[in-house]
Order: sequence, then structure tokens, then C-alpha cells
Amino acid sequence: MIQVTKPFLPPKEEYSKYLDSIWEREWLTNNGPLVQELESKLRSYLELDNLWFLGNGTIALQIAIKALELEGEIITTPFSYVATTSSIVWEGCSPIFVDIEPTTLNIDHQKIEEAITERTSAILATHVFGNPCNIDAIKKIAKTHHLKVIYDAAHCFGTKYKGRSVFEYGDISTSSFHATKLFHTIEGGAVFTNDDELHKKMWYLRNFGHDGPEKFNGAGINGKNSEFHAAMGLCNLNHIQEILKTRFNQSLLYSDLLKNDQIKSITIQENSEWNRAYYPVILKSEEIALKVKQALEMQNIFPRRYFYPSLDTLDYVNKSKATFSNSISKRILCLPLFHTLKKTEQEKICSVIIDNVGN
Repeated sequence: MIQVTKPFLPPKEEYSKYLDSIWEREWLTNNGPLVQELESKLRSYLELDNLWFLGNGTIALQIAIKALELEGEIITTPFSYVATTSSIVWEGCSPIFVDIEPTTLNIDHQKIEEAITERTSAILATHVFGNPCNIDAIKKIAKTHHLKVIYDAAHCFGTKYKGRSVFEYGDISTSSFHATKLFHTIEGGAVFTNDDELHKKMWYLRNFGHDGPEKFNGAGINGKNSEFHAAMGLCNLNHIQEILKTRFNQSLLYSDLLKNDQIKSITIQENSEWNRAYYPVILKSEEIALKVKQALEMQNIFPRRYFYPSLDTLDYVNKSKATFSNSISKRILCLPLFHTLKKTEQEKICSVIIDNVGN
């Protein structure tokens, strides 16, 4: 069976060494030494000053919204994982969908301003599949209209924009370190900001507002993560260059094998170094996409319809017109991509696809 993804697992003995240290200290959670070490090493690797390691990527989004004290309407993308929209709704705000660019699959910056109203407080944009949004254009719009910017950078570990980690941009950037991501901590996530005050504020928000054992600084939530998860992150960070190189080579092979007019790839944002977090293909119609999916599944190969359905069709949001998002969500497949995927398996996948897309 070839799944759409599998988690990278470091050598068991590397992880076991960390487990031994956890048993010795008997310190399992509540900002333990491995959590602190992981945060320090992530800051160094990413060349960023401010980040907090959290329980998951969804709580990262919720803390970001809370930290910026957002209300009213938040402009966002309909083409993302559901957590992007559900976090907005969960925090009592209204998602306002702006359609995507049909090439990059990111929010169309040219359509953002027409969606801004007196109730708009922020833009929450997703760097889809690790491909950066038009960051400069969004920054200009936000500055003109006095809006905050949150980037859902769940897919972006290893992606750079203008030579810097993409996590550096926006008022707050968030990421996921879920087991499906190329860098993972089993479950996990993070928040990033260049604003020292916001950084401090999110420290309190992630730990019930604790300012010492018997004092509190505002209302907070449990966004912490454990020593066990931090240990996995520390192991995987040692292998991240190898992981990124493997993804790069696997993506090149897919691109070489899938040279076909019936198969489209996404356009990568200028001035970007893409991490190849996913390998999406866009087909001519939903009928062809489903045909290809079924043919692959008959061979025990399981692609994924990332992201389907378009989020503007959810039953708890106001309906809107997102033509490209709705069209592409029906025609896109993400192909298997993970560290141990073999060349022969990629060749088989591509052979099945080519045989079923038509001429």
C-alpha cells in the first residue's frame, strides 16, 4: 500500500536516548527542558528570534487570532485545510472568502480590497502547499487599510521568501508540526512573530495565563506541548536537510515523468525557495480526477483530494462565490510524497496517471 504520506521516523535509538533522559528527570510537560531546547534550536535553524512550540497547528491559529484581539470579519482563503476557517469561526469572527489565483492556488491579492468593509479586522492567508502568497502585495493592502495579517504556514517548514524563512512575515505566522508534515513532532505546531510584545502575550495565552505558580496575566488556554513530542522534533531536526533534499529529488522525478498537456502543476511564487511539502496535480475535469484516483486506488495507491471541498461551501459559513477554488478543489490530487517513497513506486504512480488522463 502506498499512502499519500508517511511520517519520517528517525532511528529508534536516537529517540530512545531522549526517552531515557525524560525517565531520569520525571518531567513530562509544562515547559520542560526538551521543549526549551527544541525552541532554541528552531530559532537558530530558522534564524528567527520569537517562536513558541505549541500543541498543534490549530491552537496556533486560535492563539494568533486571540493575541491580535481580532473581531468582526477576517478575510481568508476558501482553499485550505478546514482548520483555517474553523479557527476563525471558533474565535467568534466571520470568515470572508476571497477566491484564489488559479496558478499559485493562494488567495488572489488583487481581489482582497473589494472584500474589505468597516468590519474587517485582518487577513488570514494560507501559503498553500508551502508555496508563499504574494506577501509584499498583502502587506501593502494591510498597511493601507490598517489590518492585521496572519499567515497559516502549516505546510511551510523549510520554505523561504526573499532568502528568509517564510515564518518571518505577517504580524503572526503559524505552523503545524503534525505527523503528516515534512518536519513533525508527532503532534505539534508553533507561532512566530517579529513583535516582542505579541511574543510575550502569546507566552501567557498558551499556558492558562500563568505568570508564576500563583499569579495570572489574563485569560489563557492550554496550548502547551510535551517532552515526548519535543524529543521527536529534536531528532527530526537533525535530519531536516536530508528530508528536504529527498523531497526535492522526488518532486523533480514526478515533474519529469508527468510531462503531459492534461496535467498541470502549481506556479511557485517569485523570490521563493519552495520546500516541496506536497506534489499536487491539477487535471482537466473532476471526472478525470476521480477516474485517476480510482485507478490508483485499484493499485493500492492512495492520493488525496487536497483540498476538497472548497471551504466556502461549509454549512457553518456564509456562502460566497469562489469560482477558481471550487473548480480546482474538484480537479486536484496530491500524489504520494514521503521520505521512503521509492523511485519504482513513483514510476508506477505516474504510469497509472498517464494511462488514465487521456490525450
